[in-house]
Amino acid sequence: MVANKDENENQEGADVAAAKARQEAKKAAADAARAKAKKAKEESAASAVKIAAPGETKVSPSKNPRLATLYKAKVIPALMKEFQFKNAMQVPRLTKVTVNCAVKEAVANPKVLDSTFEEILAITGQKPVMTRSRKAIAAFKVRKGNAVGVMVTLRRARMYEFLDRLMNVALPRVRDFKGVNSKAFDGRGNYSLGIREQIIFPEINYDKVDKIKGMTITIETTANTNEHARALLTELGMPFRK
Repeated sequence: MVANKDENENQEGADVAAAKARQEAKKAAADAARAKAKKAKEESAASAVKIAAPGETKVSPSKNPRLATLYKAKVIPALMKEFQFKNAMQVPRLTKVTVNCAVKEAVANPKVLDSTFEEILAITGQKPVMTRSRKAIAAFKVRKGNAVGVMVTLRRARMYEFLDRLMNVALPRVRDFKGVNSKAFDGRGNYSLGIREQIIFPEINYDKVDKIKGMTITIETTANTNEHARALLTELGMPFRK
């Protein structure tokens, strides 16, 4: 009887130890899985493209944009020599770029702006804002406050990166491209450019395009005259029509 009791106690002890070992192994596996998932999430976040919120301009890229480096190294000395500026602070510079896309179909169906929102987001890398009508226009069946398009304002690094892609990648993809209008200045150093098709940007997936849309791109500078603004954009690489 005593021997049987001892054997039962030993068996129970072995079962408890085995169950404890299984529990510890299961816990260790769960901890390892959580650590692996956390590491994968961190790597994914590190490699993902950061999207700015509406109005966000604080960007700290690992490298200066190519166009910003070009401006400091070549554009400033060239313009100082051309216009006899005595101080580098007199040289005109870029302040912001505004991308505006109006969709007339949005008056009847605001949901068509969803695809436009995603396309402008992909093109600029910054979250756009909805633009709304300031007053009611009965002839166009527009009420005050109706969403009629999307707009995004780019500054600093995002501005330079967008202009670099626009001038060197997107515009050359326009069919029969011979240059942009060199007279579309407003006399205060601002230049406006109209784009008829959003598909010239490589960020746009042709398979997901539901309709061809145009947009207006306004480049604002500190130049006081059209001549200074034109010289600035020419030195940066804007392909003006000759």
